Amino acid sequence: MRSKLGKALFGAAFACGLAAPAFAAAPEAPGKGITIYMQMGGNPGDGATLARQTGAAAAAKALEVSSLNEQFSGWAPEKMLEQFKQAMAARPSCIVIMGHPGNEAFSDLVRQAVDQGIVVTDGNAPLSQLQAQFGPKGFGYAGVDLYAGGKLTAERMIEAGRLKSGDEAMVYGVFSQAERGQSEKGLADTLEKAGLKVDRLEITQEANSDASLAVPVLAAYVQSHPKLKAIGTQHGGITSVLAEVLKKAGKKPGEITVGGIDLAPATIDGLESGYVSVTLDQLLYLQGFIPVLQCVLTKAYKMPGISVNTGAGVVTPQTIKELVPLIEAGIR
Repeated sequence: MRSKLGKALFGAAFACGLAAPAFAAAPEAPGKGITIYMQMGGNPGDGATLARQTGAAAAAKALEVSSLNEQFSGWAPEKMLEQFKQAMAARPSCIVIMGHPGNEAFSDLVRQAVDQGIVVTDGNAPLSQLQAQFGPKGFGYAGVDLYAGGKLTAERMIEAGRLKSGDEAMVYGVFSQAERGQSEKGLADTLEKAGLKVDRLEITQEANSDASLAVPVLAAYVQSHPKLKAIGTQHGGITSVLAEVLKKAGKKPGEITVGGIDLAPATIDGLESGYVSVTLDQLLYLQGFIPVLQCVLTKAYKMPGISVNTGAGVVTPQTIKELVPLIEAGIR
């Protein structure tokens, strides 16, 4: 039986004029016979991945997709490329990728897949060049406008912490990762434009895959920078450990303004305790649901790629309470 939310989102897509009047003659199960391989990002069930899994599963059920195959990379770009090759070897109907490896790294692989009749679409981190090239073949994007998301996070950090020119801040991110690094660049640039002194630190791949490895490193950094006023990141796993970092560094809630992303359980605790000041809500559920919908729209109805910005707002200690039940259900 199709979920109510799944029906609502699917119905809304067509209500916008995507398939009328032909929809009356559309098959009851538009996803029948469609096989999807989908990159989910981190690790199964983690705070930066669960809602994406839930959204993808809901879309697959609502559209009656024949097979949805999840792939988890621990956020390692090299593994994402290897997973694409594995998926392509299975000759599925559609492959959903993440843009962390970058346009150049994915270019030949995507071209090969499209030439074989496989629909390829993208989520979480954009691949603008490939989207422009293969958009007519169904290459869409469901995720944050990364630079704008980082900018919004920084603006809310400045408001929450009453940060001012001359204050010291540190932004911890994957600056080197092609378009994916635009998140942290938007955050750091915005803090700098406000007059803050920003130290940009690169997340190692080890900490990228296992955020707990960053805790001693960041705690030592905080202790060695007594004038530090703010920490920013656009990495969901890192956001989830920042409260622990500040506790280990001997800091009290609110002593350092913290801006992050996503709504992992530990991040919720950080918001409720006041250690986390603001976190970007990138609606991971939609980042799971929309790419599956894209696969079906293109494979069944020959529709081109659509682009959806899922990063419209932030969550603060004042707004987290009402979202907790939805987060625990894997929806927010």
